[in-house]
Formats: sequence, C-alpha cells, structure tokens
Amino acid sequence: MVLYIVDPFQDGHFNVLHRELHNAGLRLNEVKPPVFIKRTERGGIEVRSTVEQTHLTEEEMADIIRSFGYTSALVTLRENSTAEQIVDALAGNRVYEKAVIAINKIDIATEHDIARARSALPQEWPIMNISAFKDIGLEELKDFIYDNLGFMRVFLKPQGQEADMEEPLIVKDDSTVENICVKLHRDFVRKFRFARIRGPSAKFDDQRVGLDHQLKDGDVLTIVVKR
Repeated sequence: MVLYIVDPFQDGHFNVLHRELHNAGLRLNEVKPPVFIKRTERGGIEVRSTVEQTHLTEEEMADIIRSFGYTSALVTLRENSTAEQIVDALAGNRVYEKAVIAINKIDIATEHDIARARSALPQEWPIMNISAFKDIGLEELKDFIYDNLGFMRVFLKPQGQEADMEEPLIVKDDSTVENICVKLHRDFVRKFRFARIRGPSAKFDDQRVGLDHQLKDGDVLTIVVKR
C-alpha cells in the first residue's frame, strides 16, 4: 500500500508524486485490466473482444502491439480498453497497489483549506484527515491501513499448552496452514502430520485439517509434527 501525506497549504505536490510513481510503473487503486496477448506463429494481429471498443480501432491496437515486436498475436479484450492499458499488458512489469491519502495539519488548516485540498485529489480514492503534531486521526489511519492491507490474526496453541491469545501471528488473509508452517520453521512442512483448528474457519472445535486448509481471522491453530 502507498500512503500519500498531503500538506493542505502546498498545491501540486500530490500530482508531482503521483506522476513519478505512475511513470515508474505503479498503478494505484487500479485493477489489472483484462487484456490478454498471446504470441502466435502466423496470422498477423487478431483482436477478439467481448465488448465494444470505443477508444481504439483494431488497426491502432495492432500498431501498438507491433511496436513491442509482435508480428502475429491473438489479443483478447474483456473490457473497453485504452492504449495505456494495452501498453501496460504488453510491458508486463506494472505493479497494482492500493493507496490512501492523508491530509495533514488539520489542527491549523481551516475547513476551507481542507475542502480545497480535497477537491484537488482523486475523489474516488480514500482520503483521511490527520494531524501528526496533535495526534489526530492517526489511530483511524492505522486501522484503515491494517484493514486494507489484507492481514489477519492467527493465534498459536502449542500441543498440550494454552493458546497465546495476547500476541497473534499476523499473516496475509489468504494464508493456509502450510503458509504458517513455512513462516514458523523451515522443517514444519516436511515433518507435518496434521493441524487442529478452533475458530471461524473450523466446522467444529479442534477440527483436524491438512496443509491446504484456508485460515480465517481469529483462528486458533495447533500444528502437530513428527518427532
């Protein structure tokens, strides 16, 4: 996630930063476009689309694709695509990340200052008001970042002991039991026998599961390995 800290008294700083990141290949608060390009041996550039294309003609698309060294390719488009989206798909090195903007110094800025600063920012992006000096809005900002980074808590319960409910393991919210094993010790996957789960992902307490079990926030996990 990218965090922009914006000064409401400095116009233009956001645009400069955003342009630099965009030129470096970072696509913020954007979804990777459904543009699929497969090199073929013959037949030239063939474009197939499931929706009407209004931004580019097929010949314009073909010119862009040829500029990347393709002579024959099958292009599949599943939305009304722009030239930039096709270039991004061809480049293959774009990074799609979430971003949030924090307007700082709200302790000294007027409502007019804040409104003016907001009007110059992308309206569809999450925008939060903070004061780093007066510690205003920082907890809300931290909570927002945590919630949107896709983390979850997994509580570990060593076999035969009580679960540690004070210090959870913080992991990505798509983690499996195998991911936890890898994180804890390099030998846990090789020596793995089974795991037991309590919590949201379990059908019942102490359910026995394998490495591919998908965990959920708040699960209590016991990993049993071979001696």
